[in-house]
Parts: sequence; structure tokens; C-alpha cells
Amino acid sequence: MPELPEVETTVKSLNILKNKKVTNLNVYVKKLRYPVPSIRLKRIINSHITNLRRISKYVILDFDNFHTMIVHLGMSGRLKIVTTDRFRDKHDHLSIKFNNNSYLLYNDPRRFGFIDIVESDRLTDLKYIKKLGIDALDKDFSIDYLFKKVEKSEVLIKQILLNQYIVAGIGNIYASEILFDAKVSPLNKGKDLNKYQIGTIIKSTRKILKKAILLGGSSISDYISPDGTLGNFQKNFKVYGKEGS
Repeated sequence: MPELPEVETTVKSLNILKNKKVTNLNVYVKKLRYPVPSIRLKRIINSHITNLRRISKYVILDFDNFHTMIVHLGMSGRLKIVTTDRFRDKHDHLSIKFNNNSYLLYNDPRRFGFIDIVESDRLTDLKYIKKLGIDALDKDFSIDYLFKKVEKSEVLIKQILLNQYIVAGIGNIYASEILFDAKVSPLNKGKDLNKYQIGTIIKSTRKILKKAILLGGSSISDYISPDGTLGNFQKNFKVYGKEGS
């Protein structure tokens, strides 16, 4: 599943679409994880992309008609930019055409991702956005914040890092790498960690995630950036994919 670094890399690659005008849109399936809002998606036709950003593991596209499209890549989803949709792949489920004759395609073999669209001022009211914890790269993801979340917790620290309601953006790959870098066992309960250990986790979180973004994320199964390049952070794995991680 694409995690924070892969989604951040995706957003950076999509920035070439900023200020481009949507001239057409086609939806090829009725349902991904949830039903695709085909009719509402048509609202972005003839509008321009004003901003592209990431919230947790969500790709966010803002349009000048005050609508925002949300894309979650699920387990195997990816966004790709092409110059023609004539050779649409089997698992391309959405096609957006722009005024420079480029296309943004959403591809998802396993269909665990989803696409949504809302009026921009309602974005933060969406349940799956509203419930998110602090972003893993946000300055507010601090020692004090995390310590308060874990100091009485019987939950294993790795599971705490995976809890999107506590810290948003981290999945199994990076939780494993972060804890290894911090020299903290994933089998430790939250309540057994002191502030020093929490501090090392915060430091390692920023270190690992920023390095992964710099290297374009991790390509270990389905992940490919929109421009067709592979991530390289998987070459730096210390524990993920190895026994016990």
C-alpha cells in the first residue's frame, strides 16, 4: 500500500498539471472500494487545477470552481500522466483530459482505492479526513504529543504508529524502518517507553520519511510514480520484508 512518501512523490509528479484546464472526464467502472461519484466528478470539467497536495495518504486536487477531488490509492492504485488514452490499460478506471492534450489516469488492479469529490470548504468535514491524527511530518508531531498518546497504552508501539487516528501517513513499511532506526523494539508497549525513546522515534520518523521522499518512495510491488519512474528507498530497507518485521 502506498504510504506517505509514495503519496508525496505522486503529488510532486502531478504538479505539472497545476493551472491546466479539464476538458473531458470519463469513468469506466461503477465501483472501486466505494461507488465512484461519476455525476459529481463531471463538475470539474472546464475548471482548472489550482493546487495539488497531500493529506496523510490522500492525494488532494483543488479546482478553481471550488471543488476538491480526493484520491486514495488503496493497496495497488496509482495515478499516471500520459499523452494519449488510446491504449487505456485494463485497470484504468478514470481518465481526465486536459487542455494540453495530456491525460491523468487512475489505475487500480485490486480496486481497494477510492475517488471522491466535494465542495472545497467541506473537505475537512469528511469523516475519513476529520478523524485523522497529526501528519507524521507535521511539526506538531512532537515528543509531548506522542508521549501523551502512549504513556498509558497497552498497545504495541508499532501498532500505535500504524494508527492513522494518532499519527497519519505511516504504514507497515515505514513503521518497521522507523523503529529499527530508533532502536526501539516493535514489541514494546507504549506505556513501557520513556520520553527519550519517544524522542528517538520522532527523530527517526522525520529522518526515514524525508529520505524516502528524496528517493521517490518504495517500489516493491505496484508502486510507480505518475511519470513512470520507480522509487528507490526499498534499496535502503534494513528490516522490512525480513523475518519478524
